[in-house]
Amino acid sequence: MINSVLLLALVAFVLVYWRWGEVQGYVWKRKYQQQSLSEQDKATLLKYMSIYRNMTDKERHALECHIVWFLGEKRILGRDGLKINRAMEVIVAADACLLVLNKPWPLYPNVKEVLLYPSSYYVPQTSKDGAGLVNYHTSVRQGESWPGGTLVLSWHDVLEGNRLPGDGHNLVFHEFAHQLDQQTGHTNGTPELSKGQDYKEWGKVFQRAYSNLKSHVAYQMPHVIHSYGATNEAEFFAVLTETFIEKPHELRNYDPELYGLLHQYYQFNPSNWV
Repeated sequence: MINSVLLLALVAFVLVYWRWGEVQGYVWKRKYQQQSLSEQDKATLLKYMSIYRNMTDKERHALECHIVWFLGEKRILGRDGLKINRAMEVIVAADACLLVLNKPWPLYPNVKEVLLYPSSYYVPQTSKDGAGLVNYHTSVRQGESWPGGTLVLSWHDVLEGNRLPGDGHNLVFHEFAHQLDQQTGHTNGTPELSKGQDYKEWGKVFQRAYSNLKSHVAYQMPHVIHSYGATNEAEFFAVLTETFIEKPHELRNYDPELYGLLHQYYQFNPSNWV
């Protein structure tokens, strides 16, 4: 009798283990399908997020469902005395969920929490010089994305990113693009590609565009992508994401092949929202 019970328990465990994604999806659907953003939440998005205003009803509904899920599964915490309210949570979640608008749950599976500072913050650092002496100093930052699942953001810069939707800068887009990049276990500018995309093709187009930006920055030639993207491949992908969403027409004219690559990966066309 005991052996039979143990066998049944083992079989049940194996079935749940192999179908865990479907089980999670079912639980989430039951938990969130009856939840929605309030009218006040939607008013916040209409006020602060111009992209939301320009979306179709179907796109807005998809984004709202993602926001509900995100706020139910992730923590948004204040630092340096910053008190978090609902509007702040909705704005951060909306910017983050835009990048994965047409992707299924779970969104950002590695992300556990978002830490919000009132503005730019100081980070202590150490470095060694050529003689091996350790130097202690601080650096000023607006945001960080940690592979362990924590993002750090300056609330002032989050607001600025939404206040100026066409300048090519959005801190939330940038840092959450790093999270997409880090889902592969490596931070190298190549995220987990969408179904049907080819990694070889991605690498060819991506490296060409990255090399072009470095050359244009070095020789002070005109470029649509911000020069910070020339720092390394990871920063190039994050800056490129900002440019793709906020300057779609300029990027498409500058490099149609690169624009098409991002269009296929993100599965939306931001040109429709500008």
